[in-house]
Amino acid sequence: MTVAVVVPTYNEAEVLPEFVHQLFSLSIPDLQLIVVDDSSPDGTGKLAESLSINHGGNIKVLHRRGKLGLGTAYVQGFQYALKQGADYIIQMDADLSHSPEYIPAFLQELKKVEVVIGSRYVPGGGLDKKWGMRRRALSYLGNLYIRLASGIKVKDATSGFKGFRSYVLSSLDWSKFKCKGFAFQAEMAYACERKKFRIDEYGITFAERASGRSKISINIVIEALWRFLPLRWSRKSG
Repeated sequence: MTVAVVVPTYNEAEVLPEFVHQLFSLSIPDLQLIVVDDSSPDGTGKLAESLSINHGGNIKVLHRRGKLGLGTAYVQGFQYALKQGADYIIQMDADLSHSPEYIPAFLQELKKVEVVIGSRYVPGGGLDKKWGMRRRALSYLGNLYIRLASGIKVKDATSGFKGFRSYVLSSLDWSKFKCKGFAFQAEMAYACERKKFRIDEYGITFAERASGRSKISINIVIEALWRFLPLRWSRKSG
């Protein structure tokens, strides 16, 4: 069993060493970390290269020419992981809002299902106490809107912490994906539901990022709102 963890980065140099330490402290055999860096001005990509030397080359860094979007970063990372023959592929953030300690549980779940989604909105899941009421409301209402607009059954449609059996990702037609921002997460959930893969939502606590600022902007939110309006109709007619 080979496991690849795909992590897009942009200005995560401050937290990346701790993330890498926590990830490889799990002692998962044949674990590979794939860092997809969008030319971070703070040197995240170069730092990842140096960390790879200290971890026996088990960190692969894909350098991109600029900020090309979260969705395309994941797709590039997935495609690389598939070429390397990974059996299981995990996607997550590098800012420690997704704790690596959940990965062994994800891998156990993937023995029974085909997709695992780290969820804030199922039993056992939750949000960091540092989150204010406004941010909590935006997260909950955003997920509710996407579910209503698209017909997605997954409760945490925007979760960026997911695990897949490799053939799930091999089966997806990336040319049909339209979202470049964080709405890509919901588009992934939608695509997996359409293909009737067995999906499990595993309760996680979504922590406050360890450092830096959130990458979510008003443009990304607007993209999520209008991209999902036509999906319910396509689900019925498809």
